[in-house]
Amino acid sequence: MKNPGAVAATLVEALPYLQRFSDQTIVIKYGGHAMVEEDLKASFATDITLLKQVGINPVIIHGGGPQIGQLLKKIGKQAEFIDGMRVTDSETMDIVEMVLAGLVNKEIVANINRAGGKAVGLSGKDGGLICARKLKIERNAPELDVPEIIDLGHVGYVHSVHTDILTLLDRDRFIPVIAPVGYHKADGQSYNINADLVAGAIAKKLGAAKLILLTDVSGVLDQDKQLCSSLTPSQTTDMITDGTIAGGMIPKVQCCLDAVAAGVSQAHIIDGRVPHALLLEILTDAGVGTVFSDN
Repeated sequence: MKNPGAVAATLVEALPYLQRFSDQTIVIKYGGHAMVEEDLKASFATDITLLKQVGINPVIIHGGGPQIGQLLKKIGKQAEFIDGMRVTDSETMDIVEMVLAGLVNKEIVANINRAGGKAVGLSGKDGGLICARKLKIERNAPELDVPEIIDLGHVGYVHSVHTDILTLLDRDRFIPVIAPVGYHKADGQSYNINADLVAGAIAKKLGAAKLILLTDVSGVLDQDKQLCSSLTPSQTTDMITDGTIAGGMIPKVQCCLDAVAAGVSQAHIIDGRVPHALLLEILTDAGVGTVFSDN
């Protein structure tokens, strides 16, 4: 039997956080090992269900890159990446939408519902949630007088967010689970969008209390490879400048900084490999990752 005193202490520790975040929105980007390993998938679904039960409003945006890659491999289509972004032609976009808005999205919904929650699966196309525009990247080309424009196909960025459908779901106590697929209203084209960016845009639009990115790292590490439990924007900028924060961590960190600058109270990068990472980050003093805030 668990130590009753320790259990009581944990519950007491959670109380101020339950009071602080009651009826507040927390936007969660769900990805990495937490989406793959069965025990982590179950703990995530339980965490989300518990948060909703105690009066916190979670909104989930999920990735699905590995699942897309697996299906493309099965059908014999070679994946191509430029600067870490998937080149997405029309055929690949059909696969992306099928995997993200179908297979992956509905599995997450089913897991939450199995845990006792009330989840509803959406893509950014539902209710006009995510209006997208085609993303073009520029690359310096010494042999040219102007930068080279790289066409990634159906890769987009968030142009605008319309949250009416999320408001309706929240009113009836449903948990939104959103696939990061947007569309261009004028021509109906679908676009694959980075899930971190979608989560950040939705967090800003909803005025969320928190933006949380689940990753496969413990958080931001300093030069001695020790976890930084909290960072201000100026500290973070210095760490990017001196190379402490580098590579694929930069866009995640920038997503957090942008959210905080836009009014989201706190943004987090946490280790999704830790069971019940969400509860530990939201409802305990120590947390399990790095939090970004203005103070």
